[in-house]
Amino acid sequence: MNNDSQQTEALLTELLAKKPDTTAKIVVAPSFINLQAAVQQTAGTNIIVAAQNMHQAESGAFTGEVSVGMLKSIKVNTVILGHSERRAYFGETNALLAQKVNTALKHNLTIIFCFGEELADRQSGNHFNVVESQLKEGLFHIGESDWSSVVLAYEPVWAIGTGETASPEQAQEMHAFIRSLLHSNIGSKIAEETSILYGGSVKPDNAAEIFSKPDVDGGLIGGAALKADDFIGIINGI
Repeated sequence: MNNDSQQTEALLTELLAKKPDTTAKIVVAPSFINLQAAVQQTAGTNIIVAAQNMHQAESGAFTGEVSVGMLKSIKVNTVILGHSERRAYFGETNALLAQKVNTALKHNLTIIFCFGEELADRQSGNHFNVVESQLKEGLFHIGESDWSSVVLAYEPVWAIGTGETASPEQAQEMHAFIRSLLHSNIGSKIAEETSILYGGSVKPDNAAEIFSKPDVDGGLIGGAALKADDFIGIINGI
């Protein structure tokens, strides 16, 4: 919940002016009220505009919510689901997210599916179990053909705004575990082809080291993406 309309336009203007010539996929996810303007501003560029969330129902009496049809009507075809803040502050469960996943896939949206353990889970040694449950209950029910529309985003919640820091080695350890889950539950082809992003306080000065790890395919960037120069520095680390 950052940046009003003018600030969003200014940030995108700077990003478009300075962005590197790269084969990396660049995705921006402004607030709902700024989505349509962002789509128009980035038209004809390689920047993808995503929504931060959507409702699981296709329509209905859900005041304040946004449907998949509303997103598609303004040419938004990518959505973030299961972000750690949605899970923590708005009570989104694995079962609810499975419904959102189904709706998004039904309407051919690309999904950035977020998951990750909190500090207590990490300290108790339960982090692998938590991640496995989030994936199996929220996502692993989909068909093999649907995986081409899914990007995974691991968020170690304990390393975001807590003063704790996740090392590149810890990121790689979890990403390797996630890929092994894909291998054993879905298949080797999907395990190899599915992108797994890392979302734990990535910054320009640590991006290259994190992204150099074999199972880390990119980043889910929070606060650092609010400054064009920092965001571009992270993109350059890929």
